[in-house]
This record gives sequence, C-alpha cells and structure tokens, in this order.
Amino acid sequence: MTQELGVLNALDVAKTQWYHFTAIIIAGMGFFTDAYDLFCIAVVSKLLGRIYYYTPGSARPGSLPPNVSAAVSGVALCGTLAGQLFFGWLGDKLGRKKVYGITLILMVLCSFGSGLSFGHSAKATMTTLCLFRFWLGFGIGGDYPLSATIMSEYANKKTRGAFIAAVFAMQGFGILAGGIVALIVAAAFNNRFSAPAYEVDAVSSTVPEADYVWRVVLMFGAIPAGLTYYWRMKMPETARYTALVAKNAKQAAVDMSRVLQVELAAEEEKLEKIVATSKNSFGLFSKEFLKRHGLHLLGTTSTWFLLDIAFYSQNLFQKDIFTAIGWLPPAKTMSALEECFRIAKAQTLIALCGTVPGYWFTVALIDIIGRFTIQLIGFIMMTIFMFAIAFPYNHWILKENRIGFLVMYSLTFFFANFGPNATTFIVPAEIFPARLRSTCHGISAAAGKAGAIVGAFGFLYAAQNPDASKTDPGYPPGFGVKNSLIALGCINFLGGLLTLLVPEPKGKSLEELTGENEAPEEDAAAAQPGNRAGQV
Repeated sequence: MTQELGVLNALDVAKTQWYHFTAIIIAGMGFFTDAYDLFCIAVVSKLLGRIYYYTPGSARPGSLPPNVSAAVSGVALCGTLAGQLFFGWLGDKLGRKKVYGITLILMVLCSFGSGLSFGHSAKATMTTLCLFRFWLGFGIGGDYPLSATIMSEYANKKTRGAFIAAVFAMQGFGILAGGIVALIVAAAFNNRFSAPAYEVDAVSSTVPEADYVWRVVLMFGAIPAGLTYYWRMKMPETARYTALVAKNAKQAAVDMSRVLQVELAAEEEKLEKIVATSKNSFGLFSKEFLKRHGLHLLGTTSTWFLLDIAFYSQNLFQKDIFTAIGWLPPAKTMSALEECFRIAKAQTLIALCGTVPGYWFTVALIDIIGRFTIQLIGFIMMTIFMFAIAFPYNHWILKENRIGFLVMYSLTFFFANFGPNATTFIVPAEIFPARLRSTCHGISAAAGKAGAIVGAFGFLYAAQNPDASKTDPGYPPGFGVKNSLIALGCINFLGGLLTLLVPEPKGKSLEELTGENEAPEEDAAAAQPGNRAGQV
C-alpha cells in the first residue's frame, strides 16, 4: 500500500512555475561555470607552450612537454573526480543546500587563483596553475551530484527530465562562452599588440602581453559563479531531503508552502508511519542495495565512464585534430595570439553547430521519448559518425573536404549531447533512494571523470603520428589520429550495449521509482523479478 506525503505529491503534480525556472538558472549557472573552466584550458594550452617553453633556434614554436600538457589538461579532472565522491557523500549527510555554497566558493576562488598563477620559472608557474586547477576541479565536482539531485527533487514528475536536462544544457553555453571569451580577448590583444609569424621572427611572434591573455580567459570563469552565490544561499533545502532523510515533515511543509505558494499540511504522523513500516533503510554497501540497485549503479557508472572517454578526448584535443586535418594552419605561420584566436574560433564553431543544439534537443524530447531511447540512439549515432570520420580519414584531410569533416565532427557532438552526455547525468539523480541519491550520483559522475582522465591522458599519446619524426616534441610515436578515432568509435558501441542496464524513469515520481512510500507488503511485491519499477 502506497503512503505518500502530501508535500511530495504536491511537488510531483505541480504545474511548471517560476520557481522551476529559478532553480534551473541557479543550478545551471554552476554548470555554465563548470564547463567554461574545464574546457577553456584547451583554448589557451598552445599559448602556454609558446610563452613558457620556447626553445631558441627551434624551427617550431614552443609547446607544452607531454607531462606538463597532460597535467594542465587532466589535473582539474582529477580534482573533479575527488569532489564528486566527497561532496556527493556530504550532500546526503548534511543536506544539499548546506554543501551547495561551499562548492561555489571554491570555484570562484580557484578560478581567480588559476589566472594569478605565479613563479620565477615555467615549472613554478605550471605547478601553481595545476594546484589551483585541481581545487577548482574539486569544487566543480561537487556541483554535479548536488545540482542534479536538487533539480530532480524540486521538479514535477511530468517534466523532471527536461528540467534536469536544462540545468546540464548550460554546460553547452559554458563551452561556447569559453571559446567566445578567448576569441574576444585574443583578438583585442592581437589588434593592440600585433606580432609577426613565428617563421618570420620567432622571438617577436610571442609578445610579452600574451601572458595576460590566458590569465584573463581563466579568471573570467569566476564571474558567473560569483553572481549566483546569493541566490543559492536563499534556496530552501529540498522537501525530499528534509522529509525522507532529515525526517522533519513540518519543515518540509513550511519550505514548500513558501516555494509553491500553497498551504501544505505537515503530516508528521504519516511520516512517522512511513519510517516505522518502511524497509528502505538499507545502506550503500548492503546486500539489499546490491539486489535492488546493483545493476543500475553498474549501468550508470559504466556508460558514463565510456561516454566521457570519447567526449573529453574530442573536446580537450579539438585543436590537435583540427591541426592534423589542416583546418588550422601550421603553427610556425602564425603569431602566438593569432594561433590562440584561430583555436578559439574553431572551438566556438563546433560548440555553436553541434554542442549547444544537441543539449536543447534533449530538453525538448526527453520526457516524450524517454532517457533510455535517447541514450541508446546517441551512442549508436556517435559510433556511426566516428567510424565515418575514421575509416576514410585520408579523404577528410584533403583541403576540399574539410567542410565535410567539420559537419561530421559536429554531428558526433550533437548526438553526444542529444544522447548519453545528457542522460548519464539525469538518470542517476532519479533512480536511487533520497538518502543515497547524491552519493550514487557522485559515484556515477566520478566514474565518468575517470573516463575523462583516460581520454585526456591517453588520447594525448595515442593520437601522435606513428612516424617518430612527425610527433610533437617530447612525445613517443602513437597510433595516429585515425586509429585513435576508430578506438573511440568502439568505445561508443560498447556504451550502447551497457545502456541496456539502465532503467527508464520517465513519467514516474521519485518515490515510485525507489519504493520509499511503500509499506512492507508492497515492498515485497515490488521486489519480485520482472517488476521494472520495483527493481529500480
């Protein structure tokens, strides 16, 4: 027999109101900042190489050594992984709201710190930058489980998928903003401090003022995060945490009465009855959790892990792929600021054509066709387009075919975002019990970041030319871009297979999915094999 609290039912059936959009903006601006901070480093990393690793007399401009490049690109991802696990756990222990402000403060301070990285040598500057970017990632990591959980617990069941997807879709605007800010800053400095190409004058091609460009780009990430701090602190704790975890029905009713602008009864006796009769008190490492949610957690972690290997490989190393196909001119034919401008322009075009539209297709359709279908189609289409780029790779590197390559490459991003990049974020916030929801989302997201680290570090080496004379300075020969793209296509295909482990939460309340409102008799019935809702 179902025993549902009135306050939770009110949230489930509430019409779309202004507070929904307020929550999307508050949580979404965190994701805007997250994406901006994680991806803007890809735009400025070649500039860092020119400024700090120039070798006098070299035929090629300075570039980050392999270990430094991997550290600068990957250290924030390592911090993010740690933050997802820590803040995910803390969000279930202390409450979503209490932890939400801490992550934002970390992001603001470390964004500024990244731009203020100091040192008398290249090694000291890069070490300082990596230190700040690790802790920046740590704060960003906390935003994943907290934003997803808060939005899922505030949303109604009819449009919950769209609301959580809208929060995540702000990531697309963050990636786009990273490109645009770098574009504007590089263009402004290049216009004021024009310099010759490297092959004309190696020393003068990198003006001293170029050192300000990457700093300004990195520090800009603090602004949107700082603007949302006040509003985050004004959000009440979610009713589901207050009622089902903190066991305070009265406070949940007071908070949601204010949010929904309706009068709600506290129902303290009903909550006591639910707590007394419920069998949903099992822990994360219990046999009962393994029985009910083990396969689901395997599904959410494995698909996010595989998706992020491909997604982050493509995003972080766009500049290398564009150079390999000749879309960016040889580095020696450009000044440092011109190269930064062109990389930013390429990233902005990809974001505009493929990344941003994919997110909003998900927002529009997720509550119509469902999470499972979108994720499966996304993985399949990513596999198809990745193979379509990889196998005829020599065709795409011809100058006359570069526009075709851009279209194909954009389509892989489109189906990543109208696909598993969005759904892997949404589903873990829906299918686990309230007291473990933030933790399980953090574990799933951390698995994703482990995949991102594999992509960030592995692709850097794998994509190197098999011919040792044609590799970037300091790198051993790799498999080449073509073979690396084939490998990423295979990873996407495996992700599609593992999607079969992920349940479909469309149209159900969070308590229906987890059985948190059910009396023991119904618990027993729901746990029977073949009952999809009960297995979730």
